Amino acid sequence: MPHKPIIIVPGQSNSIFFEIFFKTLKKNKFSSALILICDADIFKINAKKYNFNIAVNLIKPDQKIHLLKKKTINIINVKIKKNKKKIAKLHYDNKYIFDCFKIAFNILKKKSTYKFLNGPINKKNFLNKKYLGITEYLAKNFNKKDIGMLIYNKELSVCPLTTHLPIKLVSKKITKTLIINRLIMINDFYMKNFKLKPKIAVTGLNPHCESILNYNEDDKIVLPSVNFAKKKGILVSGPYAADTVFLKQNRKKYNIVLGMYHDQVLTPLKTLFEYDAVNITMGLPFLRVSPDHGPNEKMVNKNLSNPTSLAQALKFLDKI
Repeated sequence: MPHKPIIIVPGQSNSIFFEIFFKTLKKNKFSSALILICDADIFKINAKKYNFNIAVNLIKPDQKIHLLKKKTINIINVKIKKNKKKIAKLHYDNKYIFDCFKIAFNILKKKSTYKFLNGPINKKNFLNKKYLGITEYLAKNFNKKDIGMLIYNKELSVCPLTTHLPIKLVSKKITKTLIINRLIMINDFYMKNFKLKPKIAVTGLNPHCESILNYNEDDKIVLPSVNFAKKKGILVSGPYAADTVFLKQNRKKYNIVLGMYHDQVLTPLKTLFEYDAVNITMGLPFLRVSPDHGPNEKMVNKNLSNPTSLAQALKFLDKI
């Protein structure tokens, strides 16, 4: 059975994406055809800058994509308007990204492929506080309310129960229903994509799972949720104190740690594996991945960026 192509939206024009993309292609070969939705001129400028020579095949958004050539870069050309003014440039860059996403969404909705990757994007500028992150932006466009962020590494992955939420709002968001649904989602995702029944550790919300207040979320919400999921056959335990669950002897016991908020689990994971992780969105009608880092505008044109996360993201989609 032929591999489905991978749809790629590089994202904003001022990022390290093309640098790490060309570094990835120089060291890896993929069985899936690659389709970039971007400005072809920007692609060619960067290919020359990073000394990468490959044939470019311009295609149309409505073109049948199942027989595309693998030894070329297939590009759906979306022109970005040039403007010297900073404010206007940001406006046009955002419109350019939206236009690229729109084309990608149309292809995905037609089920021509189920593999989608977007490059790093400055969420503050692009989303303008309308969404917590790209994950939520994607969910809205596909009418999915229950989605989950999985930061995947083959040794240990993490899932934050809440994503880019201000810390003072986290405790208000955590419910038994949300925890149980996320545990089921993780279990189903691993079973479907990795043929593995995952062992899941759940962190508590409070330091050491203790509270000086009369109401302790770990006793009232987290523990009952874990016990309910156990009865459903999910291999889960907790709540565990977040400051010790990532110790070496504990990491060997689990495939994934479900944390209560973003930095509670992403900070230790990035400390352990740095760029060797992939951002995956669970709950969408297709597989969406992204490098587990931002656009890093300060590193643009320095040719010093690490391509590991993008390489792992493309390898993941290529094998699925």
